[in-house]
Amino acid sequence: MGKLLEGLRVVDFSQYIPGPYATWLLAQMGAEVVKVERPGGEAMRSVGPRDSDGVSAFYKTVNSDKSIVELDLKAPRDREVFAALLEHADVLVESFRPGVIERLGFGPEELRQRCPRLIVCSISGYGQNGPYRLRPGHDINYLAFSGLLAGTGTREAPVAPSPPVSDYASALQAAATVLGAVVSRHRTGRGAWLDVGMADTVLAWQSTALSNLSRTGYPLTRGEGVETGARADYRVYATADGRFVTLGAQESHFWENFCRAVRRPQWIERHEDPMPQSDLIAEVAALFAGRSLSHWRRLLDDADCCFEPVLEYGELPNHPQVDARRMVRREEWPDPLVQTAFPAWIDGEAPAPSKPPRYASGLEIAEKWKAAAHA
Repeated sequence: MGKLLEGLRVVDFSQYIPGPYATWLLAQMGAEVVKVERPGGEAMRSVGPRDSDGVSAFYKTVNSDKSIVELDLKAPRDREVFAALLEHADVLVESFRPGVIERLGFGPEELRQRCPRLIVCSISGYGQNGPYRLRPGHDINYLAFSGLLAGTGTREAPVAPSPPVSDYASALQAAATVLGAVVSRHRTGRGAWLDVGMADTVLAWQSTALSNLSRTGYPLTRGEGVETGARADYRVYATADGRFVTLGAQESHFWENFCRAVRRPQWIERHEDPMPQSDLIAEVAALFAGRSLSHWRRLLDDADCCFEPVLEYGELPNHPQVDARRMVRREEWPDPLVQTAFPAWIDGEAPAPSKPPRYASGLEIAEKWKAAAHA
C-alpha cells in the first residue's frame, strides 16, 4: 500500500476535514505529506476529545502519517521556508476561501510561473468562480444547495446525514483529481490548478434526480421514490427491542427470498404494488416490530435477501467482517483512540497501521527535498 505513490511529495495547507482527509488518502498510498499550519496549529486540533498532550483525537486520525510544520506566512523567513517546500513538492492542497492564498503571494498563477510542475488543488465551498465563490457555508448548507437534502429524510422534513457528506465527498474528489493531474504531468511535464467545490461534489451526484425531473416533470420527493421510503422492499424498520434493521430486497428474487423466510408467501405478488406502498409497508413494519433484533438476525442473516441490522458504533470494532478486513485499529497516540484503515487492499495485503502525526522542521524538510532533487 505504501509504495503506490512512493516519491510523491505533498504540501497540505488545509484544515478541518476536506483537505486533510484528501491528503490522508494520498499518505496511505505512500505519498510524503507535510502539513503546514499556523503557529499553534489549525483549529481542528481542539475539535472533539483532547488527549493528554492537548491535541484532539479527531485531528490525529485525519492527519496520521503526516509531518506537521508550523509556519507564519506573514513572516518573511517562514514565507521563504514555505516557498522552498513548494519548489520541490509535487502537489499543494489548500482549502481557504478564494483569494486568501493569492493575498499570501502563493496563488496558482504565481506558482505556475515559479513552480511549473506543481499541481495545486484548491478546495472551497462553492468553487473559485461564480456569485457564491465567497459565500460561507458548512456541510448542511452544501447539501441543501445541491438538492441532496430534498431527497434525504422523511416526508415531514429533510434530515442531514452524519458524518458530513460534502466534506468527505470533496476529499475523495480532490484526491482522485490530484492523481489524474499526476498522470497528466507525467505525459506533459506541466502541473495544473484543480478547483474543487464542496457543493459541486454533492451536486454531481444528482443526475438521477435531475433526469427524472426532466423526463417526468416531477422531482424525486422524500417518501415517494424507490430509495426514499415509498417501497416496502427498501426501508428501515424498527424491531420490538428498539433496534432497527434495513431491508434492501429490490430485486424480485431477493424479495421472494425474504417473503418465504418470514413465511409470508402472499406478499410475493405484491412486490410491484403502486408507490407509495403504504399498506404493504405497514404490514412489513408490523412484522418486524413484533420480534427482537436477535430473532430477525437468526431468521434472515442467511436468507439471501439483502437484510442488515443497523449497527451501533460500539458494535463495529468487534464485528467479524470489520475484523476480517482489519478496518478498525486501536492506537495509543499517546492516549487510546480508534483509527479506521485505508479502505482498500492491494495485492491481497491489508493496509498497514497508521502512525501518529509527527512535528517537524519545515526548513529541514525543504533542505532534504532539495538534496534529493539534486542527487
